[in-house]
Amino acid sequence: MKIAKNISIIALVLFFFSCQAKVKSDDKNIAQNTPIEKAILSSSELQEYETAYFASGCFWCVEAIYESVKGVKEVVSGYSGGSEQNPTYEQVAYGKTGHAESVEVYYDPEVISFQELVQVFFGSHDPTALNRQGPDRGAHYRSIAFYENSEEEKIIRDYIKLLESKGLYDAPIVTQVVEFEKFWKAEEYHQDFERKNPNQSYIRAVSVPRLNRFKENFPGYLKEGVH
Repeated sequence: MKIAKNISIIALVLFFFSCQAKVKSDDKNIAQNTPIEKAILSSSELQEYETAYFASGCFWCVEAIYESVKGVKEVVSGYSGGSEQNPTYEQVAYGKTGHAESVEVYYDPEVISFQELVQVFFGSHDPTALNRQGPDRGAHYRSIAFYENSEEEKIIRDYIKLLESKGLYDAPIVTQVVEFEKFWKAEEYHQDFERKNPNQSYIRAVSVPRLNRFKENFPGYLKEGVH
């Protein structure tokens, strides 16, 4: 990928990793490690914050990235962009529902803006990869930036135009810009997967390196105490 030498946008560095369905087939049987403590907010407390929705490959990886971002209060892994009601992971993975693995981000707009979350989105995956991220293949790994109103849609489309105008890529951006309709929470064993399973082989080989690269390239976006 060709990166322009002088980029005025915030530390846009792309990398190409995501989780593989083959690895996930054994998720329920892997050993669980003692999870790092995390502040848990109630449903009523979460309603005080804004929401944003993104799909950019494996939701284990994407959830971990957004969890590290200042102003983000909670991230939920799930499915969006399809037609099936109450989809299961197996249905989504086999392409039966049209959904993509997605995340629901609860954030404090007084700390971080929707535009900055969009910058995190584009800076943490390859938006030119069609129906895949890294080793993962399938439409359920496609790149989608969801919007809930016309202002958010404009922010996303304007940012894509900015990236294209900088000549950052050797291929067209294929990210879908889609009006948000419904988010379905994924099975409980997918939630906080990276945090709860730091020594799982896929997490160590793919998720942690992807998260670390994000931290290295976006230090100004990280929560206090995140290194």
